[in-house]
Amino acid sequence: MIRGVWMGSAHLLGGAARKVGHGARDLDPAHRRDGLAFTLLGLAIVIAAREWWSLSGTAGDVVHAVVAGTFGKVGVVVPVVLLGLSVRLMRHPDRVQANSRISIGLTAITLAVCGLVHIAAGRPSTDDFPALRTAGGVVGYLVGTPLASLLTAGVAVALLLLLAFFGVLVVTATPVHQIGPRLRDVYHRLTGHHEDAVEDDDAPLVINAGHTALPEIEAPKKRTPRLLGRRKRAEQVDEADADRLEAYVGDEAFERAAMVEKLRADAEAAEAEAAERAPVTEPTAVVPAPTAKELRAPEPRPVPRGEQPMLEGDVLYTLPSEDSLAKGAPHKVRSAANDRVVESLTTVLDQFEIDAKVTGFTRGPTVTRYEVELGPAVKVERVTALSKNIAYAVASADVRILSPIPGKSAIGIEIPNTDRETVSLGDVLRSSAAKRSEHPMVIGVGKDVEGGYVTANLAKMPHLLVAGATGAGKSSFVNSMIVSVLMRATPDEVRMVLVDPKRVELTIYEGIPHLITPIITNPKKAAEALEWVVREMEARYDDLAMFGFKHVDDFNTAVRAGKVKPLPGSERKIATYPYLLVIVDELADLMMVAPRDVEASIQRITQLARAAGIHLVLATQRPSVDVVTGLIKANVPSRLAFATSSLTDSRVVLDQPGAEKLIGQGDALFLPMGAAKPMRTQGAWVSESEIHAVVEHVKKQLKPVYREDVAAAPAKKQVDEDIGDDLDLLLQAAELVVTSQFGSTSMLQRKLRVGFAKAGRLMDLLESREIVGPSEGSKAREVLVQPDDLPGTLAMLRGDPGGSDDGALPGDPPVATDYFDDAEEEDAGRWSGGR
Repeated sequence: MIRGVWMGSAHLLGGAARKVGHGARDLDPAHRRDGLAFTLLGLAIVIAAREWWSLSGTAGDVVHAVVAGTFGKVGVVVPVVLLGLSVRLMRHPDRVQANSRISIGLTAITLAVCGLVHIAAGRPSTDDFPALRTAGGVVGYLVGTPLASLLTAGVAVALLLLLAFFGVLVVTATPVHQIGPRLRDVYHRLTGHHEDAVEDDDAPLVINAGHTALPEIEAPKKRTPRLLGRRKRAEQVDEADADRLEAYVGDEAFERAAMVEKLRADAEAAEAEAAERAPVTEPTAVVPAPTAKELRAPEPRPVPRGEQPMLEGDVLYTLPSEDSLAKGAPHKVRSAANDRVVESLTTVLDQFEIDAKVTGFTRGPTVTRYEVELGPAVKVERVTALSKNIAYAVASADVRILSPIPGKSAIGIEIPNTDRETVSLGDVLRSSAAKRSEHPMVIGVGKDVEGGYVTANLAKMPHLLVAGATGAGKSSFVNSMIVSVLMRATPDEVRMVLVDPKRVELTIYEGIPHLITPIITNPKKAAEALEWVVREMEARYDDLAMFGFKHVDDFNTAVRAGKVKPLPGSERKIATYPYLLVIVDELADLMMVAPRDVEASIQRITQLARAAGIHLVLATQRPSVDVVTGLIKANVPSRLAFATSSLTDSRVVLDQPGAEKLIGQGDALFLPMGAAKPMRTQGAWVSESEIHAVVEHVKKQLKPVYREDVAAAPAKKQVDEDIGDDLDLLLQAAELVVTSQFGSTSMLQRKLRVGFAKAGRLMDLLESREIVGPSEGSKAREVLVQPDDLPGTLAMLRGDPGGSDDGALPGDPPVATDYFDDAEEEDAGRWSGGR
């Protein structure tokens, strides 16, 4: 009976405790923080009543015994500290990230002050406890007595003063090198010359009086100058560091063009709502209501290291150090802005009387996906139809609704974060997602909407189309892709062909040993390089067919094992084939210069090059149907769409809408080969300083070995036999067509006074030389040569070495060639004037 009574009471008390604990867990986090703040305020009042005003009674004696016995005379400051912490929790409830920093600083200050007071009071021992209370208390005794006994009192005082100074720096988040500027700011505040403080770039938007204000961006006081002239730069930096500066304009991840002046009231409201941006050592996971899924940054792991023998086998190559890529800030799992959005979504659902509730959210670096579960017999369309109302409630025009979330019975509402995070490429390459494979073609893509790292294997895509409007993050992704290859692959594993018609995006990689040709900036040379890639692909397939392999990986494995031998009587040396990565930074420029040749080469490469180890990455900021044609899209299955300017462009890239609702600057939809729906990712960012560090390392390892035949024009058929005796008529026809920019057979009949057959033959000859485009029925043919390029074109038709085959581009200075032979110079003026 006694046991039964005891067990029954235990079950009753345990159930009640669990019930109360469960209710406390379901309590709103804001209420829990307010409860803690009021608790600290109450303690401050009680301690102040005893230590300041000598509160009598048993409670006062207990308080004095605890406070004075622990801290001694320093206990009179405890109410002030508790009051400050209480006010901080009430005014800034979302600044929880700095709690650990402030706790460390206050602990250091308390230990130092108690020790100093203890030494100044004559170092009383524990035998005289009343004297200990009037000194530094137990804390002062534990700190001051050992130091003074071992190092003398003077040295102990110096060390304790240094500890107190360190605590002040930690509490105020002031590095040593910032002491001077901070003191100057304080002086300016006191003297009235201080300018209004402005928010950082990552401060959230502030809603005040019905208006949304953008945070003002403060220009840095000092900025390292951009690349200067060669002579001036040589005077400012050492010769060994001439190719690398400490900072670059490209180091800034996010740039905003809109500069809005902020009122003081708005600035104070933004400061009250913004999250603390001080660095933290460990992310704090808070269980919200609804619960946010806890996502912690993975343990930092080293990038795959190794030393691989090079082509000749006598040179060792070391991969760049992981320290070349900086570490990013810890991932946030929740902020105060997320709680406000949950309340807004719940309010909208209640106002329209929809049986649905927000059950949780997953926070990504750019957007947060809120999960909404429906009640029984509720149509999904009732929620999706509220997209504009939801956008109005959360004050954001970039709201994207997924119905349903892939793999879940819930509707996803993606809303941009007001406190956006930057994804570091170094963190992506150090993640477990990148460690699952040591393949040299694995690149870091970024983070998905749930905060997980995303990587991609270019060898499995096998080709990729990257498109987006200006400033959407396309060039940043190209840089991250190239740096990922440089960090993981040696030049004997991956070789690259870089095409940069803009001439400034990829010049930083000039001279790396992974290049098989210098960076190509001439669109005509780029078309010739693509033709070389086709020939290289066919040569690789010849070897695969000859030795009986279906993929270049199998062929390379057999070569390394010594199973592939050259044919009897052949002097050829069998070697492994590296992966060949072809990156075209701007496809639109190539399609404007030589559309037919470029499209044919791309179609040929994308159809067959996968098994040959050749992979193509096409990037463009103009995803229109005349650039990204149907033949190109049909053979490029993987897509990466950054923010586009219209729904039409999104359909061209992804064959579905969505990209027009992205918020830009790295926000993208990634659709790898085989995926049913695109995943939303925030592209990884690599600064220009990091790129310089990686490039300098690889350039010190090896010098590039270029193939001379990559950008060389292939041998063309002899055209003089086709022209025959019609050279003069062909030259006249070319001049007429180019100067008038009107390609018509009937015009040639009238102007040259020839028959229809002769005029049609002349037009066919002009088409074979890419002077006019193909026939379009009754319409006039498109003229592909501008009037400024006429002299070079005429020289090319005559077979002069100074013709347009030398790579001249539209807009280049015209080649100084004579239209007529020497014998015809005297008739030149008469012919041109009469015609």
